[in-house]
Amino acid sequence: MNNKIYEISPGFEEIMPKDYRDLVNDGPFGKKLGVKDLGTFKELLEEHPLCAGCGLALSKRLILASLPSPENTVIVGTTGCSSLSFAQVAIHNIHSIFGNQNAVATGLKRALEIRFPDKTKDVVAMGGDGAIGDIGLGMVMHSWFRGEKFTTIMFDNEAYANTGGQESGMSQKGAVLNMAPTGKKYAKLPMPEIARDAGCVYSASVTPARPKRLEKMVRRAVILARKLGPTYIQIYCPCPTNYKFKPSESLKRTRDMEKSGAYQIKEYISPAAEELIKKFEEVK
Repeated sequence: MNNKIYEISPGFEEIMPKDYRDLVNDGPFGKKLGVKDLGTFKELLEEHPLCAGCGLALSKRLILASLPSPENTVIVGTTGCSSLSFAQVAIHNIHSIFGNQNAVATGLKRALEIRFPDKTKDVVAMGGDGAIGDIGLGMVMHSWFRGEKFTTIMFDNEAYANTGGQESGMSQKGAVLNMAPTGKKYAKLPMPEIARDAGCVYSASVTPARPKRLEKMVRRAVILARKLGPTYIQIYCPCPTNYKFKPSESLKRTRDMEKSGAYQIKEYISPAAEELIKKFEEVK
């Protein structure tokens, strides 16, 4: 991308909002910064309205810092906790109605390929477990069946968190929530395996307690989607509001979930993806 697209036209420097000027001067665009550089540049998510201790907020911050080309990325979000903070994301993003994100991302990706045939434009669909694992699952899976070339990222907080705490397909069996007082009766959906079997060339699950691993997975998923086809990442996002633990305990809860095996780090890589990963990670 030509950096002049986001640079301020001469004479308008004093008129543009300070946040925009800071992004132009100190943002990550075109600089190939990453998670290890957090705190040294103007971040792409600031002053969001999500709850204190929200695992989704931390995960989104890490995702945005991990994108291989944020200046050439469009995010397609959807209804849910994650949508509350998209107004604070300094990347082009679109809000779709609940569960439609993968259908919208399909049209967007195809349109970008027609409009910019000689440029790489990344599309990333993001949503919670309700949008991706439940209500939007049909459209999500059909985008995978068709081999659409974009990445899907699930913020897995194991509940419908912003509507009072109903159980979702991603809630653990037995989980007790505000609106599931007797506990969930069936097991958590195996979404990484569903994604793999539905045609994703790369499928992974991770937690924000492993920022470098998360960064590696996001970069792999986005770059593989450019060349090969659909990719999927699932990120555990502990929810202190509905699971009723202290906001300061979010990362401890994440590590406890990993330690107990309740949330597992996984990575499925197709043979074609394996070959491509070797090439671009060796070059790096």
